[in-house]
Amino acid sequence: MERGILLYGPPASGKDTITSALADLDRRYVPFTRLKVGTGRTHGYRMASREHLRQLEERDEVVYRNDRYGNTYVVDRPGLWEVTSGGRVPVVHLGQIAGVRAVADGFAARWWRVLLWCPRAITEQRSIGRGDGDTAARLAAWDATERDVADNPGIRWDLVVHTDGVPARDAAERIHALVTAAR
Repeated sequence: MERGILLYGPPASGKDTITSALADLDRRYVPFTRLKVGTGRTHGYRMASREHLRQLEERDEVVYRNDRYGNTYVVDRPGLWEVTSGGRVPVVHLGQIAGVRAVADGFAARWWRVLLWCPRAITEQRSIGRGDGDTAARLAAWDATERDVADNPGIRWDLVVHTDGVPARDAAERIHALVTAAR
C-alpha cells in the first residue's frame, strides 16, 4: 500500500524545513508539489492554467482544492500517483483540516497526519526573516488555522510538533520513526 505524510500547520510552522530534513534522512521522502493556478511565487509548485484545472476537475482528478492569497492550490490524483510510484513517500503540505481529510479520504494510502504548530509571533518573525512580501496575509492565515483547529476537535493527529521548541531534524526523526514503525 502507498504511504504518505500530511503536514498541517500555519504559515512558517516549518513544513518546508521539516520536509527537507525528512528527505535528508531517507531519499524515499519526497515533497509533493501542488499545482498552483495564479501568480506570485512559483518555486515549489507545478504551475497550471485554469484550463488544465478545469480538465482535471472534469476527470475527477482533483483530490483537494483551496483558494488562498488570490491563487488556487490543488492536490491532484495524477501528481500523487506519480510521487507514490516506486515506494516513494509524498510529504503533502496543507493549511486546512478539510484538506487533510480530503487527501486522507480521497487517495488510497496509509497517511500519517502531523500537526506542526508555532505561536503567531514566531510565524511573523519567520515570515519577515524569509522575506515574505505578504506577512499580514500569512498572519491572517495563522488566525484562520487557529480557528480551524478549534473548530475541528475530533481530528486525529498521529503526531503534534511545536516547532518553536523542536529542531527540524528532531521533528523529522519523530515523523520517520512513525513511518518506519508501521512497516
